[in-house]
Amino acid sequence: MKKMQTLVFSVISGAAFAGGYPYAPAALNDVKVTGGFWLARIETNRLVTVKTDFSKCEETGRIANFEKAARREKGGFKGVPWDDSDVYKVIEGAVYTLVQHPDPELDRYIDGLVAKIAGAQEADGYLYTARTLGHKAKMMGPKPFSKNRDACELYNAGHLYEAAVAHYEATGKRTLLDVAIKNADLVAKTFGAGKGQNREVPGHEEIEIGLCRLYRATGNEKYLKLAQHFIDMRGRKDLRPVWGAAYQDHKPVLEQKEALGHAVRAAYLYAGMADVAALAGNPAYVEAIDALWENVVGKKLHLNGGIGARRRVKYRDPALGGANEAFGDEYDLPNCDAYLETCAAIGNVLWNERMFLLHGDAKYIDVMERTLYNGFASGVSIGGDEFFYPNPMASKGGYKRSRWFDCSCCPVNAVRFIPQIGRFAYATRGNAAYVNLFVESEATLRLAGGDVRLSQKTAYPWNGAARIEVADCRGRFTLNIRVPGWCTGRPVPSDLYGQVVAGTLDDFRVTVNGAAVEVAPVKGYCAIDREWKAGDVVEVSMDMPVRRIRANGKVAADRGRAAVERGPIVFCAEGIDNGGKALDACLPLDVSFTGREIEIASTRMVALSGGGLTLVPYFAWCHRGAGEMQTWFPVAPASSAGSAAR
Repeated sequence: MKKMQTLVFSVISGAAFAGGYPYAPAALNDVKVTGGFWLARIETNRLVTVKTDFSKCEETGRIANFEKAARREKGGFKGVPWDDSDVYKVIEGAVYTLVQHPDPELDRYIDGLVAKIAGAQEADGYLYTARTLGHKAKMMGPKPFSKNRDACELYNAGHLYEAAVAHYEATGKRTLLDVAIKNADLVAKTFGAGKGQNREVPGHEEIEIGLCRLYRATGNEKYLKLAQHFIDMRGRKDLRPVWGAAYQDHKPVLEQKEALGHAVRAAYLYAGMADVAALAGNPAYVEAIDALWENVVGKKLHLNGGIGARRRVKYRDPALGGANEAFGDEYDLPNCDAYLETCAAIGNVLWNERMFLLHGDAKYIDVMERTLYNGFASGVSIGGDEFFYPNPMASKGGYKRSRWFDCSCCPVNAVRFIPQIGRFAYATRGNAAYVNLFVESEATLRLAGGDVRLSQKTAYPWNGAARIEVADCRGRFTLNIRVPGWCTGRPVPSDLYGQVVAGTLDDFRVTVNGAAVEVAPVKGYCAIDREWKAGDVVEVSMDMPVRRIRANGKVAADRGRAAVERGPIVFCAEGIDNGGKALDACLPLDVSFTGREIEIASTRMVALSGGGLTLVPYFAWCHRGAGEMQTWFPVAPASSAGSAAR
């Protein structure tokens, strides 16, 4: 028990997701978002989304499944077998809110849920309410772990482990952690390369991430080894039947150079590979995910940061087959038909965070930020109780947010993701601090030379000014301020998208106590190394003109078109502001824009006017009713109608 407490203390004080990573994010309880864009979202998540998601889990029978399974009933299962994971995800999100907002009532409610989950667990550690209740479905095999491609037993387990570690870190209670350990011990006994063990892999990756978190919390190396085993078995035709590109199972992971198949599964796999690479010291994994990242950011990333272009794709290479909710072929980036699941946006952020933790390069934060403010933010309504599953780049009018889905992975994934955004803003390495996101917040950063407290004030993303005060420190350290690519002429770290009139380093300025600092970025950061004292103030000024964006000419859907951005925000036109029409709207490249405040869903934000159109932030679209929407505008009337609908 003493060893467990020591390990978990290190997690809470700065190593959550750090493990063997060279860079460490700030711990969740060391960052408090105090205002601005993300405070509103975090508070709405705490006050609305957590309760909405728990309520829906009750209404739809997800929680009752655990109650019935605890009584060992036969029959009465409701939903689909992966619904167990929805309950785990909401618990994870709820306990994150407890870190900064203690709530005895919520704590007691979670205790009750944990008791139901523990009761549903079978004697050997197996936990899968559908089978315990005698449910029959095509996706399920006749015995536990006998149909791993589709049954989602291992996917459920991964989310159980994540929720269990989060619950233990937040509350100190072992109740859910003990359930997770018992289940993981069963999985480790069942799967492996030993005689009589099951060599299959999870059809839907996630358990790899969960096992790494469980390893960090317990120090038990068998969980890390099992995560690596699952990764190493993918695509191994010499050792097991494989399932193809849809499951990232067409080649061994070290041979995969193109992101293929189901995008959420892929992002979770790549994140899990990063975790294992850091924890087990495996540079070959790093080389593999570096190549996959280059492929995505150079050829498969939508302007809103979304990934997974196609609801259904059949690849040009017949050997790869097809996939659902998937990456398309290279440069296949449709607009109206874009899928871009909210869960995939979350997966993209989690993967890029880990890429930063491996390499310390701001280009990964550039992709993370683009996804946060656009592809992810659009997936959750401003009110916090309605959601998008897909997030297309254009719409003929058939989209609206829903309060729930038959497969409701997106609402419950969002509820565990939003409370973590504050920790994305800061990181450390040795005696260096990193400001990755401009978020109004207070942070305590654990540096080698002692703790440093920073206070950040900003109206970002609507304004390019940020004031960072050193509230407390112990002398010399390096403060690294991210220089965003959107500010200095590179909206994404590839040639996939470019600014028509590119920003330069002159658009980014830094002062310390009023004195200008030379900006000479290293890995995308302005490094300020000095003796600091309490009360020192760093002021960052980023010019935020409206920028027109062109896509690489290989992106057929966007030829003859340009998008509109200001700062990290992608803008779109909605029919409601433009006489009911948006898809055929033309915006020549020489159009000038003026900004003004607009209120959508009782929230003030910036709107743009130019060329006879009103544009609003992409994340806010479809809050005022369904209708046409467009992000990529023809730059000449002759090309107005064709490619938007592709």
